[in-house]
Amino acid sequence: MVGVHQARPESPGTDAAVHFSLTTTDVDEARAFCRRMFYGPLRVDPVGDRATFAFQGDVVSLGPITVGEISYGTDIRVAIADLETSYHVLAPLSGVLQSRHRGTTVVADRTRAAVYRPVGDIDLAWPGDCRLLSVKVERATLERELDAALDQQIVSPLLLGDSFSVADAPGRTWVSLVRLFFGELMRGRGLTAQPRMAARWRDMVVSGLALTVEHPYGEEPAGMRGPNRPRTVKRTLDAMHAEPWRPFSATELASIAGVGVRVLQESFRQHVGMSPLTYLRRLRLDGVHAELSRSDPWQVNVSEVAYRWGFTHLGRFAGAYRARYGVPPSQTLRERR
Repeated sequence: MVGVHQARPESPGTDAAVHFSLTTTDVDEARAFCRRMFYGPLRVDPVGDRATFAFQGDVVSLGPITVGEISYGTDIRVAIADLETSYHVLAPLSGVLQSRHRGTTVVADRTRAAVYRPVGDIDLAWPGDCRLLSVKVERATLERELDAALDQQIVSPLLLGDSFSVADAPGRTWVSLVRLFFGELMRGRGLTAQPRMAARWRDMVVSGLALTVEHPYGEEPAGMRGPNRPRTVKRTLDAMHAEPWRPFSATELASIAGVGVRVLQESFRQHVGMSPLTYLRRLRLDGVHAELSRSDPWQVNVSEVAYRWGFTHLGRFAGAYRARYGVPPSQTLRERR
């Protein structure tokens, strides 16, 4: 049974929330509902006892975001092709979800949410006792928000981390905000019944996610932010963040900036606090550290992660990693066991 409720806008052009719900024991009906609510190229295949299949989904759509609480009642596998137009967050409210995306396995539970970029297939092992919060945000909306927050041109798709903690702030605060937002819209009463207020709350959810999700942009030193940052430095930073694994040379970076090597180095020392290549190495190390910190040690190894982030000499990489984090990279990965 599907229920739909749409609030009437107060004025033309104002977003209105649309509510959908479905409770069913029919696999095909549940699959069609999820495709309609979220993504067309989505497969849902029960791997547990079909007799216990009991789908329950409640979804609210408001402009560029779609929020739902979903459960299946039995173990299932979900396969999704590239999301293309959206970023997505899955935060279990009960149970444990195992997901694989872009070569990385993430175990999500009540302490950690999984994050998905618009590119890369997704495979989910979803147990019957797992009910989760599903948040879909349109690609352009989140990218505009992060671009505005950091005052720099952001590459698309964003270089987001594969997960973030919801046990501590800011992740805990963001999930609480989403659940309150979702619950109020489902009830259809209170301030969220006013479309203008609902739109403002929706914008808080988007901006909160931009400030919560892990990404390399927020790790930039304060000296490189703000409107006074030279355009030459901005162009160079954008290029490095877009392709941190690329074997840039000082000459190539200077060419991207449109200045000589010495001029670029001096600009970086003044506005970033280090040379371009030192910043690039730090960007790569932070990327490796973030990936090792959230990866399954049975699925990946240090070498393949290091190569993926542009380190070709493993000995020098290991020394630089230990100098920055105080432990060898293998220890960071082992601690995930």
